Amino acid sequence: MRKALRWLLALTVLIGTLGTAGAATAADAAGTDGTTDIKERLLSIPGMSLVEEKPYTGYRFFVLNYTQPVDHRKPSKGTFQQRITVLHKDVARPTVFFTSGYNVSTTPRRSEPTQIVDGNQVSLEYRFFTPSRPQPADWSKLDIWQAASDQHRVFKALKGIYGKKWISTGGSKGGMTATYYERFYPRDMDGVVAYVAPNDVVNKEDSAYDRFFARVGTKECRDRLNAVQREALVRREPLEKKYAAFAQDNGLTFTTIGSLDKAYEATVLDYVWGFWQYSLLSDCDQIPADAKNATDDEIWDSVDTISGFSAYADQGLTTYTPYYYQAGTQLGAPTIQFPHIEKQYIRYGYQPPRNFVPRDIPMKFQPSAMRDIDTWVRHNARHMLFVNGQNDPWSAEPFRVGKGAKDSYVMTAPGMNHGANVAGLVPEQKALATARILDWAGVASSSVQADPQAAKPLAKFDAKLDKRDVQREMTLRP
Repeated sequence: MRKALRWLLALTVLIGTLGTAGAATAADAAGTDGTTDIKERLLSIPGMSLVEEKPYTGYRFFVLNYTQPVDHRKPSKGTFQQRITVLHKDVARPTVFFTSGYNVSTTPRRSEPTQIVDGNQVSLEYRFFTPSRPQPADWSKLDIWQAASDQHRVFKALKGIYGKKWISTGGSKGGMTATYYERFYPRDMDGVVAYVAPNDVVNKEDSAYDRFFARVGTKECRDRLNAVQREALVRREPLEKKYAAFAQDNGLTFTTIGSLDKAYEATVLDYVWGFWQYSLLSDCDQIPADAKNATDDEIWDSVDTISGFSAYADQGLTTYTPYYYQAGTQLGAPTIQFPHIEKQYIRYGYQPPRNFVPRDIPMKFQPSAMRDIDTWVRHNARHMLFVNGQNDPWSAEPFRVGKGAKDSYVMTAPGMNHGANVAGLVPEQKALATARILDWAGVASSSVQADPQAAKPLAKFDAKLDKRDVQREMTLRP
């Protein structure tokens, strides 16, 4: 799987519009006995150590390291330090367990479910994303079960402090992570909110994506995007000269992918996907309307703004090696067709994840991994909510719930992209989703229980705490 936008929404983004801090209470500083400081209680957990504490009105925010086994099946075979953060409000409130599936933000942020339930938030950095990487790195220990077991140990360690209800959440790869955690440890959480989580059940069958790109948005917008993408390949020679100068000026190298030519085509082929992943239909007026008569600079700038020409350089790939490794071993990766581009202009097509991981790291795909997850969700989902975006390419292969599922839902936010959230759902679904989250967290009022349409987030919006972080990153990934 890849994603095409050089700005990756830091995955806190994908959790959506969030809420405000309430006034601090005595319980903010104290433990359940009213005497022990929350920091002391956290640091009394074996293997927990403090990196730093940052102030935030109404909360305590801690950046911590937690000692984890490299291999949960053989815990005596070595450990590593995994970063977590705790946004502490009150031990009497519910707790939201958040992961982006990538690095953890060390700036206080609140996910949408945390705002809805007005609770605490524990955020976990995914194993093998630095600095949470074992040394030396045994990449065979990077799989969805090991990562779920990381979450399970963190939950067990903190449940003694945060004894109320827990909900897990995440967006994109974080939504996938929350789903996998529920599959392997279904008794831990009281609810799951998974945003824009791709579900690539059969890695070799990706026609759903082709159907998506044939109908998304409007024909006018699709034609504009397709024309710019095609033109960037037609003008490959002059634009690759520009790329070479750009790479030299920025110290970019292409050892992992193999050549500047491969990196150029990969960036261009990500262009249409990247637009729909992070832009709205209303943004189409920013795309050159007449690609054939546009200047080289106009074509370059449009592709660079959406895909990012640093994406497939070594410097852009290195941070995300763990993701590409997982895409090539368990998660799967989409392959799409380009019917608007003549074959002579495409040399490599959508390249596999193997091309984005250093060759000294062995990889072997496990086709049963996602089939197992999909089957389990369809038949065993309980208290799970999947929120997708109508115009998000990653939502073309969504999770679905079947007859065996209980109190579980799949909802789609109209017109929204990879930042789809509960707030973007149609009013009836928005109220229902909010009511179910409140109920799973054990904080639904009697009026909400009687009428779900009365449900609203319990915390107000806070411009800093609930800020959407848009980071200018490089590469295409969920």
